[in-house]
Amino acid sequence: MKKISKILFISLLFLAIAHTLPAQAVGLAGQLADLPPGEPITFEEIDSLISRIAQFLVVTSVLIAIIMIVWSGITYMAAGANATKVTEAQGRLKSAIIGAAIVLGVGVIIQTIAGIVSRDFFCQFQVLGVCIIR
Repeated sequence: MKKISKILFISLLFLAIAHTLPAQAVGLAGQLADLPPGEPITFEEIDSLISRIAQFLVVTSVLIAIIMIVWSGITYMAAGANATKVTEAQGRLKSAIIGAAIVLGVGVIIQTIAGIVSRDFFCQFQVLGVCIIR
């Protein structure tokens, strides 16, 4: 009986929300119509935003990998003759190196795809960032 009442309650709640959505959509459309017109977003702005976010994520990930490598080195040196701590430090070092390699590989893939999309990948000769020979 509890399951039926829960199902009934959820379905009534869903219907109540669905019934109020068109009124809210009209209100939202009216609010959007009152906004002043702005400048359109260009592909260059989107490209710049995506490249900045990708660069931030790659740099942050590399910094985290370096911190993990240093931390595992310190714990390896401090482990002494304790075999469990040595194996933990070695495992952490291995994971940090694999993570750094993956992050750098993803960075290379992102830069390659960005070069292909922006057609800078096919440039044979550049001077000050301007492609001279394609």
